[in-house]
Amino acid sequence: MKLAFVTTLFASLSLLAADEPKRPHIIGLSHIALYVHDLDKSRAFYKDFLGFDEPYSLTNKDGTLHLTWIKINDRQSIELFHEPETNSDRLYHVALETGDAIGMRDYLAAHGVKVPEKVGKGKIGNLNYFIKDPDGHIVEIVQYAPDGWTMLNQGKFLPDTRISTNMPHMGILVGDLDAAKLFYEGVLGFHEIWRGTKNPAVLSWVHEQIPDGKGFLEFMLYSELPDADKRGKQHHFCLGVPDIEKAKAILEQRAVRIGYTKPLEIQTGINRKRQLNVYDPDGTRVELMEPQTVNGIPAPPSTAPPPHPSSQPKN
Repeated sequence: MKLAFVTTLFASLSLLAADEPKRPHIIGLSHIALYVHDLDKSRAFYKDFLGFDEPYSLTNKDGTLHLTWIKINDRQSIELFHEPETNSDRLYHVALETGDAIGMRDYLAAHGVKVPEKVGKGKIGNLNYFIKDPDGHIVEIVQYAPDGWTMLNQGKFLPDTRISTNMPHMGILVGDLDAAKLFYEGVLGFHEIWRGTKNPAVLSWVHEQIPDGKGFLEFMLYSELPDADKRGKQHHFCLGVPDIEKAKAILEQRAVRIGYTKPLEIQTGINRKRQLNVYDPDGTRVELMEPQTVNGIPAPPSTAPPPHPSSQPKN
């Protein structure tokens, strides 16, 4: 399946005419969408523990909750959906913000990516649609419309209790690095900014920055795909904090409110940045991280090979 995807994509890239549609800007990481088991517990974690607000939600025809938003800042959020089944992958999709959703649809179609016939507006007034990457992850393309709820609520629902005001990256599992790069770099215009490893013998992570902004996707490489209900450590998102010690102190005070008992431990990552990991009620990891390295010197990239032979670096 992945081979067919790559072959089709490569052929499409090779046959493009000189007047091919130009790629619209990808300007940010919009949101991460998660499936949750117990909405009340999830709300307590993201609101009472991490300090975010819940600006709006959507219900089904029978009155049950369909979707609710946890707002990080005016352009980034966490979407919470009720799980379709228990013990499943908690990641529903990741979303990229563009300034031109229709132009992006035309561009993607010209590059052999399966897209909808037309671009419509979602229930909160933004233009959006789904595509899939080589690993089967759903990637939402979204454009914030001036009359959509996102833009109409600028400056609202941003309490001082927020543990963070930005989401620098989101992490997704990637099995074939070559296929992922062909899609994210060759089509979407991402570029690699760093790679690291826990084990010198094999590569663990690759950071791919969006083309027209500072956010990035962290490719979590694997030799064996974890079971669906055990992917919360890899399928994660990061919250930037200026002072990890201060963030820890705040969370220690709030932990009792929601009965959070997991250890709050500050660690220095392979990237030389201090971080603290917390886990929502469904096991999705939320990585709090300082923007600077501990010594002000960037960590060198790893030269280890990827887990799969097809993803070996090419000279």
